[in-house]
Amino acid sequence: MAILVTGSTGVVGTQVLDHLKDSGAEIRALTRKPESAQLPAGVAAVKGDLSDIDGLRDALKDVTTLFLLAPNAADEQTQALQALSIAREAGVKGIVYLSVFKGEHYTDVPHFTSKFAAERMIDQFDLPATVLRPAYFIQNDERQKEALLKHGVYGMPIGAKGISMVDVRDIGEAAARELLRRERAGEPQPGETYELVGPDAVNADWVSATWSEALQRPISYGGDDLVALEARLKSVSPAWLAYDMRLMMQRYQQDGAVATPAQVARLASLLGRQPRSYRDFAISSAAAWAQE
Repeated sequence: MAILVTGSTGVVGTQVLDHLKDSGAEIRALTRKPESAQLPAGVAAVKGDLSDIDGLRDALKDVTTLFLLAPNAADEQTQALQALSIAREAGVKGIVYLSVFKGEHYTDVPHFTSKFAAERMIDQFDLPATVLRPAYFIQNDERQKEALLKHGVYGMPIGAKGISMVDVRDIGEAAARELLRRERAGEPQPGETYELVGPDAVNADWVSATWSEALQRPISYGGDDLVALEARLKSVSPAWLAYDMRLMMQRYQQDGAVATPAQVARLASLLGRQPRSYRDFAISSAAAWAQE
């Protein structure tokens, strides 16, 4: 009886482990480098990754509940589908799968379509899974610090339609709650789906005004230039990933990704409180930066 967390040392995985660590459940963390992984006390490191089939089979022995986070890799879809098949063969009674908000609609964005393919498999085989669909992470905008403070510009080309950005701490808590619910149940539970979304529709004008308020100085929007975005991302990541991110931002500009009140309320019912807001993130970040 154990919960296995994949993607355990990443942005989301660390949040999941933080919310699981004091639960009393046996927690294992899948990692390529167990000897150097910084894990909470009591969490057991298990060597492996989703691209290592035999290693994943070994890692899933005696595991009853799986948190599945496929890496943002060129073969993400293959890794996710194979992991689901291996979990199914292993008799795992519960799965929490990290998908993406609007995955079924953004068919031209590779990593969105990869995640929705995994959702289709979960549905077709009636796997005992909770699908979590997070929107764009609020904490991604920590990377805007230099542009905001040095140049007075918000530089991510999110467009005018709006995105219901989500706090990664809410993702971790939602995942932990569903993992523990499924782990503690006597038998496999029916499927569930949650959109992991924030209460604010963050767009160009709104985000500029919010950061202006938080930093107490005028902040302008850097514009919708996707060519420049791709070039900037190519300097720090593979070309395929830079283009994937450009396609995602293109769809955000064209269509937005704004949650309905019902979707926000459903997440609130899972968390037992309202999701954290982008405005609170901006205010707390500005206060922290002022102390540095």
